[in-house]
Amino acid sequence: MNFPQYRPRRLRQNALLRSMVAETRLCVDDLVMPLFVRPGTGLRHEITSMPGNFQLSVDELVREIAELHAVGVRAAILFGIPDGKDAAGTQAYHNNGIVQQAIRAIKKQVPEFIVITDVCLCEYTDHGHCGVLSGERVENDATLELLAKMALSHANAGADVVAPSDMMDGRVQKIRSVLDAHSFQHVPIMAYSAKYASAFYGPFREAAESAPKFGDRRSYQMDAHNGDEAIREVRLDIAEGADIVMVKPALAYLDIIRRVRDEFGYPVAAYNVSGEFSMVKAAAANGWLNERAVALEILTSIKRAGANIILTYWAKDAAGWLGDSG
Repeated sequence: MNFPQYRPRRLRQNALLRSMVAETRLCVDDLVMPLFVRPGTGLRHEITSMPGNFQLSVDELVREIAELHAVGVRAAILFGIPDGKDAAGTQAYHNNGIVQQAIRAIKKQVPEFIVITDVCLCEYTDHGHCGVLSGERVENDATLELLAKMALSHANAGADVVAPSDMMDGRVQKIRSVLDAHSFQHVPIMAYSAKYASAFYGPFREAAESAPKFGDRRSYQMDAHNGDEAIREVRLDIAEGADIVMVKPALAYLDIIRRVRDEFGYPVAAYNVSGEFSMVKAAAANGWLNERAVALEILTSIKRAGANIILTYWAKDAAGWLGDSG
């Protein structure tokens, strides 16, 4: 088909036609809201580098969940900020830890809401790394035991999905075996399968109070130069029992999202991370960008790349924007 017989612009001339032939549809069901919970009552501490996001006490968190549910967002992922940290991150897997308290409170008030929990030790260790240390080295196999205990404690509290984000080798297999042994065969694992050591995580470190006290996480998170390695990581997680695989970050790794979706045909999550969010917020605050238009374009690009599920700090706002657009 050649011009003038074929004119692609014919189907772009008004909003209804464009909508009718749209190849990608972003909807509120695609979105998961990350939330940060800490001890206390009536606490709502704004995260300065992530405007509109807060560290919340459990009572405020439940109120936020109810508001999300009311606008159509049906899922959130929880990150905990404990009142004490130690070398082994013991608050991460305490039965009355802050995330465990939050899960129970949410399930009591909004039982149908999907609660996903981040499974990693970095917010709970006094050194800020994602596992237990031997000197300054993160010990992979010793960490697996603690991650499994953490996932089990979340399942016991009522979590719908557990999401290991630590990037230790073999953690999906360990978590799956422990969950199954305790009659939690029904609890899915959403694995952070291709999690890159990214400069885009900066604002999150403030939000979760999880910056490492020394070094960095490049010895366990992936190198940004590698794409084939992501396919190997995803393949391993699927073989170990992952039900959903994740690529993180999303915007700078759209090619990886597409490769994972094409290679495996598995449910794919993508994390639209703090730096991707905050740089748009900063530009919008200066009048350089239209936040709504740019945010929806970013989220659509992530969906178009192949993500089924998008973790994003815009989830609540996007629900309203998508509703307004009809």
